[in-house]
Amino acid sequence: MRGRIRSLLLATGLLAPARGVRAALRRRWLHRDGRRRIEQYLSSDYPRKLQLGCGTNVFPGWLNSDRVKETDGVVIIDATRELPFEDSIFDYVFSEHLIEHLEYRDGVASLKECFRILRPGGKIRIATPDLQFLVDLYGSGKSDLQRNYVSWSLARFRPEIDIGGEGDVFVINNFFRDWGHKFIYDRDCLGDALQSAGFSQITWRNVGESDDDQLRRLESHGESISEEFNALETMVIEGLKADG
Repeated sequence: MRGRIRSLLLATGLLAPARGVRAALRRRWLHRDGRRRIEQYLSSDYPRKLQLGCGTNVFPGWLNSDRVKETDGVVIIDATRELPFEDSIFDYVFSEHLIEHLEYRDGVASLKECFRILRPGGKIRIATPDLQFLVDLYGSGKSDLQRNYVSWSLARFRPEIDIGGEGDVFVINNFFRDWGHKFIYDRDCLGDALQSAGFSQITWRNVGESDDDQLRRLESHGESISEEFNALETMVIEGLKADG
């Protein structure tokens, strides 16, 4: 009886298919301009590539998005919410220095959403600060690069600090507390998070490098700091949504 009632409601249009309802709910909070940009992008661009948390780093041929629109050509999308897309429609997802701004639970949920919207064979690339880099800053035995990083960070971000020592403790504390950082991953934690979201073939990359032409030279954090400091801070991971 219940099945007959459901069939009748569907036939009369009073009950939309569940998949359509979910899609409508995902899209409803988008601004009209955002919906138009998304529809235009999805109707024309292949491969389909989504950048989350782009800031002002807008890529040609990508759907560039951020929680706040800082420049033209950006769609407002909140990575802590369900993404406003159908399942399995993107070939690539990329984010740089975004996931550390989310609570751990929200970060894992965001990775699961990325997995959902990727096609089988699609890839994700995440660049984020590495906890090990902060651990290695502490104490003696620093390299010249690490000492230069500490000195630069203190001068730029904590100039009011007048200390006699190396200052690494201030730099480390500042890194955890500033810029809205909420969770800093290490390799094991981030790799496990991608695997729990469903990704396989987890691969670690250097900044700007990839075996896939579509994922090379994407990172731009080195425009805000020096390239060598960015390479010191940042780890880059890629994962695959396997066929089937």
